[in-house]
Amino acid sequence: AWQLRETDDEALIKLISSANIATGFHAGDPSLMDRTVRMAAEHGVGVGAHPGYRDLQGFGRRRIDGSTAELVNDIVYQVGAIREFAKRHGAHLQHVKPHGALYMELAGNAEFSDAFVRYMRAVQPETAIFCMGVSATYEIAKAAGQPVIREFYADRDYGDDGAIVFTRRVGRLDPEAVAEKVVKACLNGTVTTVTGKEVDVEFESICFHSDTLGSKEIVEAMRRRLKESGVRVVPVSKLLGR
Repeated sequence: AWQLRETDDEALIKLISSANIATGFHAGDPSLMDRTVRMAAEHGVGVGAHPGYRDLQGFGRRRIDGSTAELVNDIVYQVGAIREFAKRHGAHLQHVKPHGALYMELAGNAEFSDAFVRYMRAVQPETAIFCMGVSATYEIAKAAGQPVIREFYADRDYGDDGAIVFTRRVGRLDPEAVAEKVVKACLNGTVTTVTGKEVDVEFESICFHSDTLGSKEIVEAMRRRLKESGVRVVPVSKLLGR
């Protein structure tokens, strides 16, 4: 499955199979959410809620303190917004993927992840959670029986622990180098870390960010190289056996 994070570029929508749509707290607004959901529905792209910290200035990439209950309620509020726009355009909510610093906080916080997964079990039991394989979120969702999709980050570096190196700034990347990294991960199940170590990665979905410079060239290179390598891109429904 392919993913896309915050964007208003229809050219990118046509190149992916899943869209992570910002829900207003870190980016986006009701009209932009409506437009993006409509484009996704028109192109058969899976609609995903992309809730973040209430941090427009920092684009949701700054950690904000709050109780578990407060943060889960923020997620509930944001997921509900995208779900309603999806209904409006005849689509369904395919997945929920927290954004930025919120995603990283969930990954390392078992109490928060447990509360998040319990919310999903109660309200969206058939909706997939997108997360890193090496995260509390994945382990708790899997144990609870919640559909879960593990991600590989095309345009982020990896640490020796198998997790992404979280950053607020990424420069322009070489599309062919990114594509090579993705092909290697798909075929060999490994990634080279920032220290030069090879570590195992398990995933079902490839994520890239629309705000990475040259994102269109990156996804085009990835799709071409994966096709040449015999790797097929399929919808999330097929990954979940539906």
